Amino acid sequence: MRIVIAGGHGRIALRLERLLAGRGDEVAGIIRRPEQAGDLLAAGAEPVVCDLESASVADVARHLADADAAVFAAGAGPGSGAARKDTVDRGAAALFADAAEAAGVQRFVVVSSMGADREPPEGTDPVFAAYLRAKGAADADVRARAGLDWTILRPGRLTDDTGTGRVTLAESTGRAEVTRDDVAATLLALLDAPGTAHRTLELINGGTPVAEAVRAVAGG
Repeated sequence: MRIVIAGGHGRIALRLERLLAGRGDEVAGIIRRPEQAGDLLAAGAEPVVCDLESASVADVARHLADADAAVFAAGAGPGSGAARKDTVDRGAAALFADAAEAAGVQRFVVVSSMGADREPPEGTDPVFAAYLRAKGAADADVRARAGLDWTILRPGRLTDDTGTGRVTLAESTGRAEVTRDDVAATLLALLDAPGTAHRTLELINGGTPVAEAVRAVAGG
């Protein structure tokens, strides 16, 4: 397959790129800064420099030409303010979805966040609340698109611990941690599981092997 990942320099994206390249897939990662290209090349991915906050739909659609699937794993990141949560976590997600539709790429996987489906509790840090609202709005936008076979993955609190290869994957899991390694492994399995299209799934560390967990939610 050819997979294009938005947010290609992210910690989950780099892990996914290594997994995809390692099994022989062609993978491209969209990045904003040219100096990030070396890390993608080391992961086995083609770096594509494109600023999703300023690019047009046509610009991004060109990068998605001939792709079999698209993964949105971009985010404004730590240290960014509420305005960039909206322009990246919501706006760039909508742009990437527009571009996928324009390029005829149906399989579309989104890395979202737990808590994105409800109003943040009173007292939530304002920037984090803006992030959750942006993720929720992006998810709602993607779910409304009839032209995409979307899957939305909402991981628990992310850690850099070594992955175990075992997870809990369901529409509702409860809050807990999950390793970035296991998120990447789950994304890989979801890309191979069209039966998970039109599902919003939560992911935490658990006791079920990733492949088995994905087969279960895909209906077999």
